[in-house]
Amino acid sequence: MSALVQIQEAVERRVEEIAASNPVWPCRKGCDDCCRSLASPPQVSRAEWDLIAAAVSSLPVEVAEEIRRRIRAGASASRPVVCPLLDLDSGSCLVYEARPIACRAYGLYAERDLVLGCGRIEAIARESAPVVWGNHVELEQRVRSLGDAASLAEWAEVLTDPPQCVIIHSSE
Repeated sequence: MSALVQIQEAVERRVEEIAASNPVWPCRKGCDDCCRSLASPPQVSRAEWDLIAAAVSSLPVEVAEEIRRRIRAGASASRPVVCPLLDLDSGSCLVYEARPIACRAYGLYAERDLVLGCGRIEAIARESAPVVWGNHVELEQRVRSLGDAASLAEWAEVLTDPPQCVIIHSSE
């Protein structure tokens, strides 16, 4: 089992525990509040990018091309950023099964006083029994162990541009 899959499964277990103990928790498939108001496009590891790129490639051609265009445009987008992987009409993630760890953990892994700016989560944290967040420091360390992270646009640029080749002609 790959390190990425281990992290995904650990996050999924913690998310299920939090959601089960807080039935009104908004962070579930279909909630797109954070997806529509990101501070910046997600930073992902190469392993995450590979899953995302494969998932995008499996979509209908016109949808995949639109996502790729939005990923490239995200490099210069101003805040708040709409996630380029979001289906703007339905509010669902177009690559939900391949979504980044940052998306899987958003709103569920936080320092006690930093609930990441989601008003719905902040209200639940204030009004409900204490929320036992996932350990975001430990999660960040595990994600860093996957290797360097870059934005979706950076991965798309690095991994889709053809390599620059120099042809050297010998006079012999």
